[in-house]
Amino acid sequence: MKILVKGGRLVDPASGHDAVGDLAIAAGRIVAFGSVSSEFEPDRTIDATGLMVAPGLVDLAARLREPGHEHEGMLESEMAAAVAGGVTSLVCPPDTQPVLDEPGLVQMLKFRAHNLNLAHLYPLGALTRGLKGEVLTAMAELTDAGCVGFSQAEVGLRDTLVLHRALQYAATFGYTTWLRPNDAWLGNGVAAKGALATRMGLAGVPVIAETIALATIFELVRDTGARVHLCRLSSAAGIELVRRAKAEGLPVTCDVSINSLHLTDLDIGYFDAAMRLTPPLRQQRDRTALRAALADGTIDALVSDHTPVDADMKNLPFAEAEPGATGLELLLALALKWGEDDGVPLLRTLAAVTAAPVAVIGDALGSLAASAGRLVEGGVADVCIFGFDPRWQVTPGTLRSQGKHTPFAGYELPGRVRFTLVAGNLAYDATTE
Repeated sequence: MKILVKGGRLVDPASGHDAVGDLAIAAGRIVAFGSVSSEFEPDRTIDATGLMVAPGLVDLAARLREPGHEHEGMLESEMAAAVAGGVTSLVCPPDTQPVLDEPGLVQMLKFRAHNLNLAHLYPLGALTRGLKGEVLTAMAELTDAGCVGFSQAEVGLRDTLVLHRALQYAATFGYTTWLRPNDAWLGNGVAAKGALATRMGLAGVPVIAETIALATIFELVRDTGARVHLCRLSSAAGIELVRRAKAEGLPVTCDVSINSLHLTDLDIGYFDAAMRLTPPLRQQRDRTALRAALADGTIDALVSDHTPVDADMKNLPFAEAEPGATGLELLLALALKWGEDDGVPLLRTLAAVTAAPVAVIGDALGSLAASAGRLVEGGVADVCIFGFDPRWQVTPGTLRSQGKHTPFAGYELPGRVRFTLVAGNLAYDATTE
C-alpha cells in the first residue's frame, strides 16, 4: 500500500531533522522524506497539517502477559494498546509462565505477535533456567530463536558466581545482559525506605539495595567486559554510580520508567494500590536526579514498564497488591510532559523513546537495526503521528490494555496519537473511533 503523509512536522531525533514536509511510503519502506515527487500516486493520503510526524516509539520494558497470565493481558489487547500509544517496537521480559528459557517458546511468541500485524516484538530470554538462578540457559539457541538479550526480570540472582559465569559467556558471544539492580536480600520491601514507609508501617527497600547491586555488576563488567543494560534505575545514588561507570568507559546503558520519572513516594497517599510499583517510588530528590540524568543522557532511555494487573490483584491492601501498572498508551504523553515541565528540547525528548532505545538493543534488531527509531529514506516505515493539542485526560476505562490500573488516572497530558504505521501498514487510526 502506498501512503502519503502530507504537510506534517517531520521530526527525526537521530539526524536532528525538524521541518515541515511530506513523507511517502511504499512496500513498507519510506521512499521519500521531506519532498515527495508529484509522480508518487498514493492509495491513501493522511493530512498531517499541524501534527508531528515522528519515528515509531521503541519501548524497552513491556510485559504482554502471554503466555501464562492471560487473565491480566493478551497479545491482542496489549499490542493494540502499543500501537494506540505510538509504540511500534517493544521488548518483553522473560518472566512469563512458562518462562522464556526454551527456543520453542520464543518462536511461538514471535509467531503469534507477527500474525497480529501490529508492533514488532523483541523478547528477552531467561538468563537462567526457570529464572531460578542456578543453571545458565542455552543463550546461543535462544538468540537464534529471536531473543535480543538475556534477563532475570524481577527475580534476583543471589549467586554472584552464576552471574559472573553468565557475563563471561555473554561477553564471549557479544550478547547483552539486562539486569535490574536490586540486591536479592535487601530489596524485598513494598515501598522505598524512608519516613513515609516508616510512618505507614510498610516494609522499606533501601537505596543500598540498588547501589550494592550496581557496584557488584560494575565489578563483574570490569572483569568480563560484558555489555549490560540496567533496567529501571530509581535513585539519585544509583545514577551517580552509573555516571561514574560511563565516564570510566564501561559498556553499560540504562533506562528509567515513566513511573519513577513523574511520581514520588508521597503519591502513595492513603495506601493507594495503584502506586504499588516495582521499583518502588522514591523521594523527590531521587525523582529530580532521574529527570536530570535522562535529560543529560546519563540515562539512555525512557520506558513504560507496562505491567497490566488483574483487578482482583490490585484491589487488595497496599502490601498485598500485585505491583505493576499499565503504561504503553502513556509513554509518549508522559515523555512529552517531562519535556514540557523541564524545558527539554523536543528532539531530545523524543530521542529517549525512539533512537536511544534502538541504540540499546543494537545489532540484535537484525534487519531493522539501521532504520528503527528513525525517519530515513529506504528505512522501515514505522511512524507515529501525533498532535500536542488538545490535551487529553487519562481515563482508565478507555485504555485498550486489558489492565486498567494506572497511577496517572485523571492526569491531563499532551500528545495524542492520531495514526501509527508499522512497516507501512496503518496499525492505528484514531479517526475511525
